[in-house]
Amino acid sequence: MSEEEPEKKGLVDTTQFLTFTLGDEVFAVDIERVREVLEYTQITRVPRTPEFMRGVINLRGNVVPVVDMRAKFHMSETEMTVNTCIIIVEAVQEEGERTVLGALADSVKEVMNLEPGQIEPPPKIGTKLRTEFIKGMGKQDEQFIIILDTDAVFSRDELSAMLRSAGTELAPREEAA
Repeated sequence: MSEEEPEKKGLVDTTQFLTFTLGDEVFAVDIERVREVLEYTQITRVPRTPEFMRGVINLRGNVVPVVDMRAKFHMSETEMTVNTCIIIVEAVQEEGERTVLGALADSVKEVMNLEPGQIEPPPKIGTKLRTEFIKGMGKQDEQFIIILDTDAVFSRDELSAMLRSAGTELAPREEAA
């Protein structure tokens, strides 16, 4: 990596991404942050939570908050279909603490490889999202893929507010057996 490309720092370490859809847009997250993909399951609503928090699910005995990604990005609320799924992801906070949460998506597309040359820095204008959530813009064929920074999508303050509202702790990171 040359000194001229500081905005691509961090993207070159990852070449595999899980892609998913929200409306007509295709998003991607680093495959290393994805723990699993679940079929849509019953979500227990929690009173007094932010609009984008759908509620919590029981994941092998752990309470995991579920965020409606469409609502998080100020799109219309997700409508449940046969393709609706919950992507279980990890976000890393400033102190290195890992947080497990569910991201509600319209559908999962595929795991794809993107080489560093296929990834551009986030746009400065022209997107519906605040660009601090965007790690980069991938391109495959003629389609753009918005690569999300999972650590930035869920700020520490938002996660803390969700936890206080839910009156619980986030699911701890499970160690590999």
